[in-house]
Amino acid sequence: MSEKITAYKGKIKHRGLYPFKDVYEFLYDYLMDEDYDVYEKFYVEKRVGDAKEVDISWEANKRISDYFTVRITAFWIVLDMKSVEIEKEGQKIKTDSGVLEINIQGLLVKDPNDIWKNSPWKTLRKIYDKFIIKKRIEYYKEFAKEEAEEFIGYIRSLLAFETKHETRKETLYI
Repeated sequence: MSEKITAYKGKIKHRGLYPFKDVYEFLYDYLMDEDYDVYEKFYVEKRVGDAKEVDISWEANKRISDYFTVRITAFWIVLDMKSVEIEKEGQKIKTDSGVLEINIQGLLVKDPNDIWKNSPWKTLRKIYDKFIIKKRIEYYKEFAKEEAEEFIGYIRSLLAFETKHETRKETLYI
């Protein structure tokens, strides 16, 4: 059975203006460009008065070897999203306003295809992990952490770039 090791947990929260559709597409494209297979587990959108609430769950997997996969999960929570019109450089632009929170998790998945699960050697897996490839597991765990940190850094820079025209101060944190 595959084992998931958590290498990173973090979140980014943004209040203010941001083009939701563009942010969504840029983040998806970023993961695809980094050789991840991205699966949207769910996308739920509902109207609350004149605003929208959106919940999205992504699972992105990058195969490192037959035994290791890096997985980044992203759970989006969008609250009070409204379409607004702003003026930028003398032109009117449509964008979105609201709260965007993205919870990120970076995981190292061992034996993602459950090769050892049905193997007659499955009892040796613990020995294999603990003594033979212990350093490799630590190395790939650090790699998974770095991948998740780079992704959240990309989100942070994307939101800062997309909202630099706004006069209010944005709230970004991990």
